[in-house]
Amino acid sequence: MHSWDFQSPGLIAFGEGKAACVGPLVKNRISGKILLVTGPVLLRTGAVEPVLQSLREADVPFALHAETSGEPTSRHVEDALALFRRENCTALVACGGGGPMDLAKAVSLLHANGGSPADYARKGASPKAGPPVFALPTTAGSGSEVSGNTVIIDAATQEKLLIGSPALVPVAAILDPLLTRSMPPSLTAATGMDALTHAIESYVSRKATDMTMPLSLRAAARMVRFLPRAWKRPDDAEARRECLLASLEAGLAFANSSVALVHGMARPLGAKFGVPHGLSNAMLLETVTAFSLSGNPQRYARLAQAMGAATTGLDDAAAAGLLPPLLRDLAATLGIPRLRERVSEDELAAQCGIMVQEALASGSPANNPREATPGDIARLYKEAL
Repeated sequence: MHSWDFQSPGLIAFGEGKAACVGPLVKNRISGKILLVTGPVLLRTGAVEPVLQSLREADVPFALHAETSGEPTSRHVEDALALFRRENCTALVACGGGGPMDLAKAVSLLHANGGSPADYARKGASPKAGPPVFALPTTAGSGSEVSGNTVIIDAATQEKLLIGSPALVPVAAILDPLLTRSMPPSLTAATGMDALTHAIESYVSRKATDMTMPLSLRAAARMVRFLPRAWKRPDDAEARRECLLASLEAGLAFANSSVALVHGMARPLGAKFGVPHGLSNAMLLETVTAFSLSGNPQRYARLAQAMGAATTGLDDAAAAGLLPPLLRDLAATLGIPRLRERVSEDELAAQCGIMVQEALASGSPANNPREATPGDIARLYKEAL
């Protein structure tokens, strides 16, 4: 914990109206055409308009890819890469949730290194840096704008591939709370719980450092305070700003300490059943946290305290025990569904074996404070129903 590296974008810009700086920023750093990667809903609703306007006003030539809804697959990567090359682009601007940012990173990766996403999901892969990526999140959750990770669904196997490399860290992260105001309450809740999971797991991760732990703790405290407000009142400017800041803090933390068992188990849920990533985390968080408490009760106790639990006079084990009910109450307040509302018991049983294998293969469970066996993971899936 006392010897560590810390990676982040070369520039992090935060504040209302910051989306307007993307055009001049790209103009000053890049020559040639850029590929703007966003989503069809963001384009249709006009949420991405501040970015388009900034690029136009700065006379930055761009091609547009807005074909991908939800989480990107290897086929989406192929299509976007073909467009990048056909238009002779030299950089990418990603505006959206985790999906567009992950897609842009994968395009950069494959343009420079060739191959397929699966080639870089294996341990020991060391890709070189590709065309620069400028990232603008429209959700307060994924933290992808500051991380060196991308998650791509293999179209052939439906496995979620986690690719991590310093080469994937965006060159700039531009966080404008105004871009998050278009989120409906359900998306606000799911992405906020995703960020909270990042905060919790990065704090208890076996790879946590003296640099990441304060970020994790602040992010957890901030998100649990402001997420219900942003969910209830989408036009609450302070709540939107604070949730985005919490997401940034949690993103920087997990990008440098990794996530753990919740994320490892959540990825197969998304790949096999189409459950959005943030929602998968939210539906597993209470159950997996309760399982994990004994692995590091001191850190879980600190989390419970930071998140508002009444821990005065309690020992670490008792204080840590207050965290799962707190998470359950928060999920109920935000209308987070139970897993059984998205996946039936029979469907889960049919896929459970391969899901356990994929969860362990991702590497994230190895960072959990309490070791989880294949049997433990199978049982936790069932308990989360």
